Amino acid sequence: MTGTPKGSVRLTTAQALVRFLTRQFTERDGVRQRLIGATWGIFGHGNVAGIGQALVEHATVPSGQTPPGHPVMPFHQGRNEQAMVHAAVGYARQCGRLSAHAVTTSIGPGATNLVTGAALATVNRLPVLLLPGDTFAARPADPVLQQLEVPYAGDVSVNDCLRPVSKYFDRVSRPEALIPAALAAMRVLTDPAETGAVTLALPQDVQVEAYDWPQEFFAERVWGVRRPAPDPRELAAAAAAVREARRPLVVAGGGVHHSAAEDALREFAEATRIPVASTQAGKGSLRHDHPADVGGIGHTGTATADELARTADLVIGVGTRYSDFTTASGTLFEASGVRFLNLNIAPFDGHKMAGATLIADARAGLEALTGALRGHRVEPAYAVEYGDDKERWEQRVDAAYQTDEPDVRPTQTQVLGVLDELVTDEDIVINAAGSLPGDLHKLWRARSPRQYHVEYGYSCMGYEIPASIGVALAAPGRPVWALVGDGTYLMNPTELVTAVQENIPIKVVILQNHGYASIGGLSESVGGERFGTAYRFRAPDGTYTEGPLPVDLAANAASLGVRVLRAKTIRDLRAALREARGADRPTCVYVETETADTVSGPPPAQAWWDVPVAETATRESAVRARKEYDRHVAARRRHL
Repeated sequence: MTGTPKGSVRLTTAQALVRFLTRQFTERDGVRQRLIGATWGIFGHGNVAGIGQALVEHATVPSGQTPPGHPVMPFHQGRNEQAMVHAAVGYARQCGRLSAHAVTTSIGPGATNLVTGAALATVNRLPVLLLPGDTFAARPADPVLQQLEVPYAGDVSVNDCLRPVSKYFDRVSRPEALIPAALAAMRVLTDPAETGAVTLALPQDVQVEAYDWPQEFFAERVWGVRRPAPDPRELAAAAAAVREARRPLVVAGGGVHHSAAEDALREFAEATRIPVASTQAGKGSLRHDHPADVGGIGHTGTATADELARTADLVIGVGTRYSDFTTASGTLFEASGVRFLNLNIAPFDGHKMAGATLIADARAGLEALTGALRGHRVEPAYAVEYGDDKERWEQRVDAAYQTDEPDVRPTQTQVLGVLDELVTDEDIVINAAGSLPGDLHKLWRARSPRQYHVEYGYSCMGYEIPASIGVALAAPGRPVWALVGDGTYLMNPTELVTAVQENIPIKVVILQNHGYASIGGLSESVGGERFGTAYRFRAPDGTYTEGPLPVDLAANAASLGVRVLRAKTIRDLRAALREARGADRPTCVYVETETADTVSGPPPAQAWWDVPVAETATRESAVRARKEYDRHVAARRRHL
């Protein structure tokens, strides 16, 4: 064996990768931070001797050395691979996409469990680095444990499932191939227009293979997160379009938060008095009590925002993807001659709705547009109109939150109302699926830019608890609430153990309504008659319509080590939430909720959502639903 060449260091591929990751940084607006803040992992035979051993070497600082000489890679032990990705995504979102986590798994089921989390990250444009183990590159035995054999292709493994849900994918089949692969991975993770899940599949034999690595590979690298300014021609056209509009409306998307453009949006709104509606990802771009904030838009939006959308002659999309919930499946923006102006850092999104483009960073674009519009304001009557509508909507929120009878079981919206009384600007509220996102979008009064954390790009059940851990890691000291229904809880409660192990004081609120309440309501509206959506015993006719199952989710949470507070009434709930907020350990508040059939619930949907209904059916419920569906479809339009 020859000696290590001068200017190089001999390490395994896994050791080299971990060392490389500890020396990567981002910088935006003069603020520098580590790109990969920590690694999550569950070990199996496909990564324990490679990445696992490398993480051991970087778990602590050796005696006599300092962190700069031997950077540490913090490690978090997960219980479910999908949940680890959710935790990493929560962390990245809270960090404004400037810092991310890596996730390592074994081969086979450990790797395929990453797919849902990867899709969620990519849909939401949030960075996460996935490091699944892979089958042997040298193929000493074929197949190996947990290998999927593909008769027509010897170079395919289950990790290829991650290709369509990753913004970048590479299989590192030789040690030296890590160098370009790792650099490409960092480029995508830090690209504000292209970021998402990044996958480096690592064959288990390559992980442990030694190589003489050039020292330059381990030099500190700072990846600048750019803020591209708008093109002068596009800016002039955008300013002209705004000046010509009589009923303009801003639709603020997640890009406002990713760019930290909240102050720029506020200054734009105050200068022009153009109202601002928000998508699920963009909610909180303005404080709820700002005069220009008209609340959520679309199927789960407010009456104020949706009526403005129906009459808008210019829709100014800022950092939005225009999902079907935002556009009410193409039926919301119905004014004749309505035009779209899209400020977006990603041309792919900027060209949606056949809009005029302002391709730029959200903050840079808003600052430039505000300057170009100096002296311009909408007509005073328009501002008075939406201000009056906003006040009327607030009265509907008050009615939904009303808790005049403290000794009764609360509704879901009353749970939100009691929490609303308690929180301050510091609290962070996390949700993703079920009926809660709709209630939150319509009703929640966001007090600070990152308080409202609803993952509605992928709307993934089971996201909330692990994401709350990631958010708490990114924002230590801030109260972090995970709001989950019983269906979501049963999907993914395992990371409660991680919260207990790390003593991360998340606050989990479990709302028990004995089934998939949201989909049950949707099922009824589309002719499905709530079939298969309740958690109940099977009746003689084969349906699940007998008594509720004797499931005790509070006892389950307690068995995982979490302190549990049970609340039977609104009075109990208020006391339990207050106690949970002050707790210094993971705490769960469990409450059975009353259905909105008997008491005041949330306002109904203010706009349509396209869920196709059977074109022919024998049951009257489906026939009626189809007639209603055809009525809504007739109002759909394509904006060209």
